[in-house]
Amino acid sequence: MIFILVAIGVTLAVLAFNHESGMSFGLPNDDLASLVYLGLIAAVIGAGVVGAHRNIGELIKNLLIWVVVSLGLITGWLYQDQARETVARIAGGLAPGRPVIISDGNGSAVSIRKSLNGHFEATGSVNGKTVNFLIDTGATSIALSHKDALSIGFSDEDLSYTLVINTANGKAKAAPVRLESVEVGSIARTGLRAMVSEPGRLDQSLLGMNFISSLTAFEMRQDEVILRD
Repeated sequence: MIFILVAIGVTLAVLAFNHESGMSFGLPNDDLASLVYLGLIAAVIGAGVVGAHRNIGELIKNLLIWVVVSLGLITGWLYQDQARETVARIAGGLAPGRPVIISDGNGSAVSIRKSLNGHFEATGSVNGKTVNFLIDTGATSIALSHKDALSIGFSDEDLSYTLVINTANGKAKAAPVRLESVEVGSIARTGLRAMVSEPGRLDQSLLGMNFISSLTAFEMRQDEVILRD
């Protein structure tokens, strides 16, 4: 029994290691797997004949359990990237706004699910500090709320409200700043200009067009936004 289990383990390890090449010991992986499979059947039958006093049904049962578990492990290893992406997508669906890194025929991208409030929000970082953005294609640049600006390291002394901007509630003033870094998922930008709203003027920071226009692709779907670096 131990020999059989060792043979299965070694075979699975060899097939996994040579998965990309498709060859093991000079044989196609499919042929090697078939050969080992037939050998295992012979070994089980032989074990039953030699050790007739033992419960061969229990032996086969244990062997099948081990094979199923091993195949599950090796399948998980071979398709770990797809499994990781599936888990990430599920997590993104359960936590809207959480950037999920995905891969498709066009390479890697960042997926963001629509929030329950009907808006697209993205958890990112500015100067290394977490900021919850509202994705706003109507904003010409990144706009930070006064609260977020203070949390990422700006002080009131750093902010000079010299810009006059038009908002849904009329004209307002904002302070121009430059950000060391902005990250959303795997997408990172440095040195972007932004503005900081006056205290009480903006409830949530906006991820505006100076970040979005730096992407190679920006796709807004019904319940998902795709950002491609």
